[in-house]
Amino acid sequence: MERALVVQGGIPLRGELRVNPAKNSALKIMVASLLTPEPVTLTEVPRLRDVDVMLELLSHLGSRYAWEGHTLHLHTPEIKNTEAPRELVDKMRASFIVMGALLGRVGEAIVPMPGGCQFGPRPVDQHLKALTRLGAEIKEENGFFHAQQTRKPSGRVVFDMPTLGGTEQALLAAALGGEATLVNVAQEPEIEDLCRFLQMLGVEIQGIGSSILRVQGKERLGGGSYSIIPDRIEAGTFLLMTAATRGRITLTHVNPQHMDALLDKLAQSGHHIETGEDWVRLEATPNPLPFSVEAREYPGFATDLQPLIAAYLATVPGTSTVADRVYPDRFGYVGELARMGADASRKEGVLLINGKTLMGASVKAADIRAGGALILAALAAEGESKIEGMQYVERGYEKLPARLQALGARVSFEQPALALAAD
Repeated sequence: MERALVVQGGIPLRGELRVNPAKNSALKIMVASLLTPEPVTLTEVPRLRDVDVMLELLSHLGSRYAWEGHTLHLHTPEIKNTEAPRELVDKMRASFIVMGALLGRVGEAIVPMPGGCQFGPRPVDQHLKALTRLGAEIKEENGFFHAQQTRKPSGRVVFDMPTLGGTEQALLAAALGGEATLVNVAQEPEIEDLCRFLQMLGVEIQGIGSSILRVQGKERLGGGSYSIIPDRIEAGTFLLMTAATRGRITLTHVNPQHMDALLDKLAQSGHHIETGEDWVRLEATPNPLPFSVEAREYPGFATDLQPLIAAYLATVPGTSTVADRVYPDRFGYVGELARMGADASRKEGVLLINGKTLMGASVKAADIRAGGALILAALAAEGESKIEGMQYVERGYEKLPARLQALGARVSFEQPALALAAD
């Protein structure tokens, strides 16, 4: 039985915290390890439910793995299965990119439509377009995509819009012996991290960090040790929680340049921000100002932080607006925020927020970032809140209650009722 999180609100967060490695980067690099028969060591990997699901999928495909703390050892001497089980891919959208890795390594793949968080349609047409341009023949049967590599994985892919998953698929498909030019690619830090990992394996990639990537694959890739970048979404979560509770925090093991859009908005709201090479410090103002924000492709404001910044703005007096160009329907959490007294309504695709004091309530998370937003609102609210759906939160945040406790928050899991003994 999943436990609910109980939050006593109204306590400012204060302290110092080391940011965990990036989940969204670790998952894709784990998939990329399928491309080489040599051992790979990842020295910074978060211990999360999504990581466990990915390891289960990789094991099914032929990988062996071992943990040493947050260090993960991976080895795939051969691919044993080319079909990804529906029950695993249904749990996590990120697993869909095994198609590109399997095509690259063995030339065939059977992968179902991806699942994961349900906050609006997320089509895979750009994934399929990229793989087809690189020589794959793909057919759909009964909800499964059957892909066969018909020639050397080479060609020119022009994406209709920057797409994280589509870019990753193309990189993986071309890494072994391919020669590809990828145009209008996603430029997120996680893409750069994947490119650096592939370079370590031996792939030649030009244009890293730009909108055009040129990939020169190798016939055989090596192994090695690699460290995952810090999690900019986790860092942003703690900054917004601190701003919402009017506290102060220092985050270490973080890249401030990955969070320019968020830090700019927090400064615009009146909070005092300081940054160093690998740290960020926020001291909240007691009287923050409202603002408007639109989530968009990197280096714009991150869509994964959109629910959290909306919850923060619900605590800021005045009128704010929130829009999302990446996932325009990612507003399913608004009804739960309303249970806490948030004044927020959608009009023509834009969320209008009139900030006010929130009150504790019982709410339920439906996805990872919605859960983070509800916890943020509960931390800032007056009184006690209960958040259900923590199984989603634990997919993306490692030991979040304990980390919040270290910052002074009063949070704990609800104790299950004791069953009455039979007479």
